Amino acid sequence: MSELDDVLRDLVIANRILGHEGICDAYGHISVRSPRDPKHYFISVSRSPELVTLDDIIECTLDGRPIKDEKRSLYIERHIHGAIYESRPEVMGVVHSHALDVLPFSISPTPLRPVIHSAGQLGHRIPVWDIAERFGDTNLLVSNMAQGRDLAERLAGDRAVLMRGHGFAAAGRSVREVVRLAVNMPRNARVLLDAIRLGGPVKGLQPGEIDNRLEMRPDGSEFFRAWEYWAARAGCSDMLGAPPRATPTPAAAPASRAAAPASRAAAPKKAAAKKGRR
Repeated sequence: MSELDDVLRDLVIANRILGHEGICDAYGHISVRSPRDPKHYFISVSRSPELVTLDDIIECTLDGRPIKDEKRSLYIERHIHGAIYESRPEVMGVVHSHALDVLPFSISPTPLRPVIHSAGQLGHRIPVWDIAERFGDTNLLVSNMAQGRDLAERLAGDRAVLMRGHGFAAAGRSVREVVRLAVNMPRNARVLLDAIRLGGPVKGLQPGEIDNRLEMRPDGSEFFRAWEYWAARAGCSDMLGAPPRATPTPAAAPASRAAAPASRAAAPKKAAAKKGRR
């Protein structure tokens, strides 16, 4: 299989996972930057993510135009993806979701922040974008590049941005990483909401803890376990490629007491030598 084959296969798996895990229902989408041309990306035609197949994947320019004639409907909000890729060269995967769990934080002054370890990769800040600030009354959909670029500007260098009364967009260094971000973001929101209801101060992740999570490799072997699990739950484990090469773990050093018998064995010889001198 070529690198492109692997990328497209992972994109289909990602769609199925996001659908099955409830991150995307009938709406929402995920894309991946083309490994052949950084000014192109791959995304499905307008289908519910849980139903996406390889035949649904098309290649688009950053401004959302298919590189081949396409008669099927496209996602209206595909401009979210192109605008983020345009502004962030390191981003390789983008998700847009309408997950309900995050919406309270998009319409209130209470910020969404990482409070569970698996959400540390969301970063230190999750900003909120309000389409009305620049574009006035709309249907809240990101339907052109001007709106997409405004959203990308609010995202800036962060991993995710909330969209007021709408959902969120997340950006990752790989399609697998952005799936993890998208799955863990609503989970983190639920835990934070439950903690707020309990009353009293809420202790989130500390800056150093978030830094440590951000430094983890986006596709490390330790993360394949979740990818494999989610793919199995979504019924597409047959599409999985080989797991990434694991970092070798050195064997334990022999216990120090293993040398004890040798030292004890030498003791009688030493005693015998002393006896001979007498």
